[in-house]
Amino acid sequence: MKKEIKIGIIGLGYVGFPLANEFSKKFEVKGFDLSKQRINELKNNHDSTGEIDNINDSILLTYNYKDLSDCNYFIVTVPTPVDKSNRPDVSHLQKASADIGEMLKKGDTVIYESTVYPGATEEVCIPILEQQSNYQLNKDFYVGYSPERINPGDKKHRLPDIKKVVSGSNDSSCNDIYELYSNIIKAGVHKASSIKVAEASKVIENTQRDINIALMNELAIIFDKLNIDTKEVLDAASTKWNFLPFKPGLVGGHCIGVDPYYLSYKAEIEGYFPEMVLAGRRINNNMSNFVASKFIKLMINKSIGINKSDVLIMGLTFKENCPDIRNSKVFDLIKDLEKLNINISIYDPHVDQNLKEVEHMKFVSSIESDIYDGLIIAVAHNEFIELGGEKIKSFMKKNSVILDITSSFNKDFSDKRI
Repeated sequence: MKKEIKIGIIGLGYVGFPLANEFSKKFEVKGFDLSKQRINELKNNHDSTGEIDNINDSILLTYNYKDLSDCNYFIVTVPTPVDKSNRPDVSHLQKASADIGEMLKKGDTVIYESTVYPGATEEVCIPILEQQSNYQLNKDFYVGYSPERINPGDKKHRLPDIKKVVSGSNDSSCNDIYELYSNIIKAGVHKASSIKVAEASKVIENTQRDINIALMNELAIIFDKLNIDTKEVLDAASTKWNFLPFKPGLVGGHCIGVDPYYLSYKAEIEGYFPEMVLAGRRINNNMSNFVASKFIKLMINKSIGINKSDVLIMGLTFKENCPDIRNSKVFDLIKDLEKLNINISIYDPHVDQNLKEVEHMKFVSSIESDIYDGLIIAVAHNEFIELGGEKIKSFMKKNSVILDITSSFNKDFSDKRI
């Protein structure tokens, strides 16, 4: 373990800033983000992600990566999205590695937390570090991989309370990284035998969830055709001790809807074309279309005119009680409905309406009575549950349709639950 630990964290989003805040309680920490807006809001003691309430003012926050040059641990938490063809986009990783490579000193350690396919750290990142620094791995510097496990909006499972997986480019670096994270992780730290094992462990966590939710979504489609309430079926099945409590719904976000593509990409390079992994993705990606079609059929059955009808969508984020709209499938649902010339209004108290992605949308902050032809509860925010079914029903015209994707309310509340 290095005598004087100075940690530089690259990327201060949902993953990086909780790390910076926690490590700053033990060590000197500097945090870098490309966004000046993000740096300024954190300097003003505000975290728009909602992850951190009490910001440690000892963190040096900067949008100039060279300010991290005296650090001896660099932790990379930049985004790893997919492109329009669902192929991995590692450009942020490449840029971060190049920037670190310019600052790298003998004895430094670089730790990657961004989700990648197995092999990416060694195949993509390390060559850039070596090229930029003219140093050699395990002789002059060290590398580790420790997959992030942040669950946005989850106030119960916080960073110190989630077991951490660590790995290193050799045994000594793995031991150092183990000791480093053991300072802040109360739940314990698990050593993976290699960087590839650690990378694979992360990518299958969300792939497993994606496939299980896809099964629930397919069952929901089947039960809809059989005119059976899916939640009632799941409640009955859940009485068995080993039934897994997954639910159907819209699968978005920056993890579950993305990580399976990283795994399938690497598998295809190796000559194997995954079937179950991609089948789960296809089912979940098409769920917004199923929801839109179901909603339209419900309106037609009640003789409600589709053209220029007024519909309220409650919830725009990718999950409940969280301001994150990245890859939210509610956007796809809205696009499907707007193609039919439906007037969409959105109620979501968690969304920053100044974001470029939503500037074209119509938001409502207060809801009048008896004005909507249709309502879709797309996300189960606590605020919606607290409103209660009777209050929400008062927003609707006498002849209207309510579709509850989240099954947050009882069966009698809505025309249909999914």
